[in-house]
Amino acid sequence: MLDLGRYQAGPRCALMFARMGAEVIKIEGLSGDESRAGGPKVRGQSAYWVQYNSGKKSLSIDLRAEEGKEILRDLVGVSDILLQNFRPGTIEKMGFGYDALRELNPRIVMVNVSAYGQYGPYSDRVGFDQIGQAIGGLMWMTGFPDDPPIKTYFPLIDRITSLHATIGALAALRERELSGLGQSIDVSLADTGFTVNEIPISAYLGNGTVEKREGNGSGLGNAYPTSDGWVYVTAASDAMWPRVCAALGRPEWRGDPRFATRDARGEHVDVIESALANLFIGKTTKEAVNHLSEFSIPCAPVNTTEQAAEDPHVHEREIMVEVPDPVAGSIHVAGKMIKFSRTPMVVGRTPTVGQHTREILTGTLGYADERIKALREAGVIRCAPAEEEHGSLVS
Repeated sequence: MLDLGRYQAGPRCALMFARMGAEVIKIEGLSGDESRAGGPKVRGQSAYWVQYNSGKKSLSIDLRAEEGKEILRDLVGVSDILLQNFRPGTIEKMGFGYDALRELNPRIVMVNVSAYGQYGPYSDRVGFDQIGQAIGGLMWMTGFPDDPPIKTYFPLIDRITSLHATIGALAALRERELSGLGQSIDVSLADTGFTVNEIPISAYLGNGTVEKREGNGSGLGNAYPTSDGWVYVTAASDAMWPRVCAALGRPEWRGDPRFATRDARGEHVDVIESALANLFIGKTTKEAVNHLSEFSIPCAPVNTTEQAAEDPHVHEREIMVEVPDPVAGSIHVAGKMIKFSRTPMVVGRTPTVGQHTREILTGTLGYADERIKALREAGVIRCAPAEEEHGSLVS
């Protein structure tokens, strides 16, 4: 897989392929990808950069030079996927639009990630994660009724768009087994923004219903303070109600007409909230979660980042994995988010700029040492020092 992506939505798609064992070649400029400088930093290393690029191989070339473009053309000829998230039209100007790619390799799958898509009323606009949150209505629906529009802290739209790209690329590879041909895939932040708000949009288009923002929810779908933090409960279904009654020590509520249906419970939500609040305020968050869990009621602590980082689930499930790092010494990266029974995910270390340039040009493309030397001296490629040219896989 050739990764010409930048920032998150594109590179995270390529990261998923790297985790699943694919050879992913990160194409960087001679000075390295600009997001290598992104914060926050861990002992001088960008925690931003490593999350989306660990486990990839770094090929550092100047794509403005014809010799650099020739290298990329050679790689296209032997690759399965090319991913890019430049502004629509840019990749065509570079000479690597889909028509040009399929001339080089009819089996190539091209993944295009952009702000608004390769066509449409806003396709010439640029943007980042927050434009998807804004245009699709998510930002308007997030928060409490009197709040201004609120974005999510983490880039939800980027993450989901990257998964759309991953799923599309995997489907295209499977279809290629039947047709023998690749194809072009188009995903965008704006498209994702509309899909995450699909239920309110559907309700409005269907009968004009306008859903209202509700903060953390109410009643049996809400956050409640404990003696030392917060707990979130989500148990609004009819099947859950008997369990809630038992957990609250109110068995008589099972036959109470005020709570007989979900709608009825909504009309008397103040009574339920008062009982839940009284239960939780006398317990620590851990005690509250343990108590509800005994009754099989869905709940979780509302963790701070510090608490989430120390949660045993993160480490036992290898969601975050510590890997060797050339700058920080070691650093934690997103690890095995999918558990395979036979082919476990591979978590790789972070490449330095051009660390694998020589390996790729000699091993993948068969370039002679003399040609590589000439390209380096002409400023077309950047090769890492010999001591950095080692394998990048950890587990």
